[in-house]
Amino acid sequence: MTTTPRQPLRFGEDPLLWASWLYYQEGLTQGDIATQMGVSRASVNAYLADARTRGIVSIEIDPERFRALSLAQAMQDHFGLTDCLVIPSEGGDSPLIDRLGAAAAQVLSRLARSADTIAVTWGRTVLSMASRVDRAGLQDLRVVQATGGTTAKIPWTPEACATRLAESMGARCIPISAPAIVSSPDMRALLLREPVVAEQMAVLAQANRIVLGISSLRPESTIHSSGFFDDVAMHAHYHAAVGSIAGRLIDAQGQPVDGPLEGRTIGIDLGGLRSVPCRIGVAGGMDKVQAILAALRGNYINVMVTDADTARAILTSEGHDDTPARRRDQAAQPLPERLRVKKFINRPQDAVNETVAGALLAHEDMLAPVTGAPRALRATGAPRAGKVGLVIGGGSGHEPGFFGYVGRGLADAVAIGNVFAAPPPDPILAATLAADGGAGVLHIFGNFSGDLMNFEMAAEMAAARGVPVRTIVTTDDIASAPVDTRAARRGVAGNVFVFKVAGAACDRMLPLEACAGLALRANQRCYTMGIALEPGASVDSQKPSFRLGADDMEIGVGVHGERGIARAPLASADGAADLIVDRILDEMRPAEGDRVALLVNSLGGTPKMELYILNRRLRERLRARGVQVHRTLIGHYYTSLDMAGVSITALHLDEELTALIDHPCHSPAWTQP
Repeated sequence: MTTTPRQPLRFGEDPLLWASWLYYQEGLTQGDIATQMGVSRASVNAYLADARTRGIVSIEIDPERFRALSLAQAMQDHFGLTDCLVIPSEGGDSPLIDRLGAAAAQVLSRLARSADTIAVTWGRTVLSMASRVDRAGLQDLRVVQATGGTTAKIPWTPEACATRLAESMGARCIPISAPAIVSSPDMRALLLREPVVAEQMAVLAQANRIVLGISSLRPESTIHSSGFFDDVAMHAHYHAAVGSIAGRLIDAQGQPVDGPLEGRTIGIDLGGLRSVPCRIGVAGGMDKVQAILAALRGNYINVMVTDADTARAILTSEGHDDTPARRRDQAAQPLPERLRVKKFINRPQDAVNETVAGALLAHEDMLAPVTGAPRALRATGAPRAGKVGLVIGGGSGHEPGFFGYVGRGLADAVAIGNVFAAPPPDPILAATLAADGGAGVLHIFGNFSGDLMNFEMAAEMAAARGVPVRTIVTTDDIASAPVDTRAARRGVAGNVFVFKVAGAACDRMLPLEACAGLALRANQRCYTMGIALEPGASVDSQKPSFRLGADDMEIGVGVHGERGIARAPLASADGAADLIVDRILDEMRPAEGDRVALLVNSLGGTPKMELYILNRRLRERLRARGVQVHRTLIGHYYTSLDMAGVSITALHLDEELTALIDHPCHSPAWTQP
């Protein structure tokens, strides 16, 4: 799986033009350009040669294209835009409106992501854009009208623009079932209380992108043709207005112009507009210079699509030199690869025993050693007569797994192995006997060969002593094997949810077979996938377990330091979350209204700040699919030493699993009243 760095909008889809700009205008070396573009140095050399052959570059970039690039950069810098695309004012056989629409469609296609809620205004250019957008394989999109409806005398109504855009993107369309302008403020208040309209307005409030046309106030402009001023003396009330955005009037500085329409308008207001994270403005033509400038000054737009003559006139009005200074500063150097990692340890061979000793001291109210078995621990209240005992275990290096899940409502005992190594049969047997309350014992552990062999031997030894044992092997790592060979998958952070369900079932005094059946169901409905930014480092050598480039990430990693199934250039937090949630949802296939428990788990070196950022995107995606998050765990729950990375686990809940997840528990890693 590979991705490439996002190319700035002003270069379109033309890598030759981008390479030429970086080389001839910004003065970067070919090596720097290769790094910035995410291609090889040989490719950069070929781009530059091809650009000269095609006439894009002679001694400098083609003047017309250079002008558009310079204007776009100047607009972006001067108005603090996130990005800007400027197209030539002349060229081709298409009218400017259609060329602006095509450019805006390109922008939206590149910026839109799965689970977006996209608001859209109306107008000629917006309708042109809506007809040209490419869906590009996105999922769970919603398109919502930014205002109520207008007169049907025009073809570019809010309804038409929203419907066309939804069709183009394969999105769900949410109309606003009310007029944009109503007869009185009282009528507006009445309509907004209607449940259907209130629900639609609530969706509009969730928009994270909006596409905005900008209207001048000329007699033939969109705002006039849409019927806004049919019964209003415009010059009596709106003499200070220079333009309209989403049906709201603004003055030359971008401030709202109050008047009789404000209390009668149904749709997004200017305050709500500014709160939308991505605000794409598309407009051009000399008649709109004042209106566009006002919208930019008012900060209603952070991505602008316009034409060169309009951009130049806007910049001139600001007294700004539209040609940016040539920059020759060097590209930032990538982070160095970690070759050795510093650790707080004494002798490596003592690390596991000292970890267990420290845990016992920290949690002496919950954990106790099992006599004669240094690597076996039990809950202070175990065993309980008549209760099924739950024993878990595995290698060290996953702290707080496994001892973190020993306590009331969770496991009764645990066996701990060396780092990333299965515990031997003897401590597993000791933990089993320590957990036995006379109703049998349930073993739960991850699907690794050493654990399978040693737990099986311990179960046979326990059975020989009259203790019946049932075994559940966890297989939640969806990256480690295809769905049709799920039994071959690894058991990773999904262990946490399986332990919780099984522990609650045992705590409710259910019989052994019922506890095993519920644990099995939890495992079958658990889905986990991880991404690493840096590998974990061995306790013995303090060297990373595999090599990973400074600008790469490893997809589908295991929790024993294993490499993943693919390597890709480093993505944003949202991009990484999308990559994981796409895989989980494709396999889980939840219905609208289904519930999940969500674990956003640090693999060891990832701080909570980043986990919360990832969680924000995960919740956006799940909400867009109609999936409710019943409970969220965020933090260090099942690690891989100091690996910088994250794993996401979703447990697809049903009523019984929900009740067990909600059951009280008290342990070092999970306490729930």
